[in-house]
Amino acid sequence: MASLLCSSIKRIRYNLHMNDSDIAQAIKANITTALAEDIGSGDLTAQLIPADRLTRATLITREEAILCGKPWFEACFQALDPLVKIIWRADEGERVQPNATLCELQGNARALLSAERPALNFLQTLSATATATRRYVDAVAGTHAQIMDTRKTLPGLRIAQKYAVKIGGGVNQRIGLFDGILIKENHIAAAGGIKAALHAAQRQAGAGVSIQIEVESLDELQQALDADAKLILLDNFSIEQMREAVQLTQQRAELEASGGITLDNVRMIADTGVARISIGGLTKHVHAVDLSLRIQS
Repeated sequence: MASLLCSSIKRIRYNLHMNDSDIAQAIKANITTALAEDIGSGDLTAQLIPADRLTRATLITREEAILCGKPWFEACFQALDPLVKIIWRADEGERVQPNATLCELQGNARALLSAERPALNFLQTLSATATATRRYVDAVAGTHAQIMDTRKTLPGLRIAQKYAVKIGGGVNQRIGLFDGILIKENHIAAAGGIKAALHAAQRQAGAGVSIQIEVESLDELQQALDADAKLILLDNFSIEQMREAVQLTQQRAELEASGGITLDNVRMIADTGVARISIGGLTKHVHAVDLSLRIQS
């Protein structure tokens, strides 16, 4: 299955801090877990169908969405029927309209029926994240602000959802605790203050490791700037406080807004001049896209 996964993901361009092999490994792990928890010792209902029966199916969307997750969708079916044929009518990252046909499938009937729900779960969830991301990206179009993700992802789907954010036009931050430093209020308290925490991080960080510190007031922002912070997270600042923060910083550091961000206020936040806007809701507040797969014969 690994060669099929690599072939699938190489058709897509993205800028995660991972290579094709990393993505393929994540897909394989996700698919293995999803199929195991659903099928277990065997699909009792699919056994009603003759083992050698072939069939066709069509996948449609019932709502407008950004299509995302094709490699995961394909891998579910390929794991049960390596000879399955999937003919896509829409591209990854494409905006699809209600009732549009997304793909047609041909393969073993039992395999299509057994893989249907896990495959749809991945495609619905990742399309949801990509769709939400695109809405925010569209809302700040024309500004200099980037829409970014967080670590607030569904358990086990960290790489998949960060992939979906990228497909939706957003930007990925650190994958986990291992590839970037974010000094939050508890770290600051435990380390003995903003200056002490930043200097410890600067001594520890290796090449290519980003260091970001969270501040909760303009006074803390000034302390971070005085300690030579280059990436600063403004936690739950008001619009006016963000404007003041941008003026105070004078481009000495890159500012990121976080907390309480919605589609109603994201444009105003972008207009304050912050460079980055991180939104946990892209990956934790998931409203699955309504998709339907129907057997044709």
